[in-house]
Amino acid sequence: MAPQQNWTARPWSDAEALECAMVVPEAANTATFTFRAPSGAWFDYQPGQFVTLDLPVPGGNVQRTYTISSSPSRPLSISVTVKAQTNSIGTRWMLDHLKPGMKIKAHGPSGIFSFLRHSARKYLFISAGSGITPMMSMTTWAWDSGEMPDIVFVHAARRPSDIIFRERLENFANRVPGLKLRFTVEEPDPFRTWHGYQGRLSQIMLGLMAPDYLEREVFCCGPEPFMQGVRDMLVSLGFDMDHYHQESFGAPVRTEAEAPVHDDVVPDADTGARVTFAASGVSAPCAQTDSILAVARRSGLNIPSGCTFGLCGTCKVKKIEGEVHMVHNGGISDDDIAAGYILACCANPIGTVVIEV
Repeated sequence: MAPQQNWTARPWSDAEALECAMVVPEAANTATFTFRAPSGAWFDYQPGQFVTLDLPVPGGNVQRTYTISSSPSRPLSISVTVKAQTNSIGTRWMLDHLKPGMKIKAHGPSGIFSFLRHSARKYLFISAGSGITPMMSMTTWAWDSGEMPDIVFVHAARRPSDIIFRERLENFANRVPGLKLRFTVEEPDPFRTWHGYQGRLSQIMLGLMAPDYLEREVFCCGPEPFMQGVRDMLVSLGFDMDHYHQESFGAPVRTEAEAPVHDDVVPDADTGARVTFAASGVSAPCAQTDSILAVARRSGLNIPSGCTFGLCGTCKVKKIEGEVHMVHNGGISDDDIAAGYILACCANPIGTVVIEV
């Protein structure tokens, strides 16, 4: 016999507590919690929005904001998919203690991160870690709409087993050719072959995943350094950033007025800079859009180079002073960057820069 449902014609209001109906493990320290309204109210929101949960952790309630991973096209319940970090309090409590039948106070839904607000023929979703949740909501909406979507879905994870919703997304993609999945991982799972991309998301990888990225509306969600890297890549590739949208883990945006202004460094062809090559005693004026390698060559200096787009690492040199803007394709490690090294082929001088050449 089907479960009894108290049907109602009204949408859910956050004056009514949510009842946990189901808990589904997704990956390590990750689970999807599905809630319903005890009154039978249905849920009305935009795919990509979030709710704030009031969690009764020891020591007093805390409020935590989570993107809704379900879609309003399936309005009888609402789900959030949460991943606990090392210092998690509210999420850790949910994973350890929140069970079906328990009721939780919630606020919302809220937020402006939704592709329904930016109609386009083509979309590019880029996410990392649990940043996949709003993308899942929007993709489910696109699937349920009955129209053929044109979505390139790019997701970065540590291992294939950490890709949340992988099977569900693959089931969608198996039925609609317009949904193209592009996963990249840092490393494969032990004793399991991996045929997808491997390594940090880069310009080259993005161009292979979505060759027509310049034509797409981009939605991005993930850790702040990841999103900064994506913005740097898109800017350097000439993407119109008016068609870029992102959601922050730490500070989800409720209204347009709260939307942050990204003060990203963008090299300007009309702004002057200077590169000094310390060992050679050469100092040359240039524009911010000139690479260190190009300035060296014009000055008659030889910095060994190979690919010239930040992949091979041949042109690695030590920066002594100043700031550069560098968007590379994996040819230099984070440790080398922290030690002051740059790739001359893809480093642009911002102001005065001194190089050990």
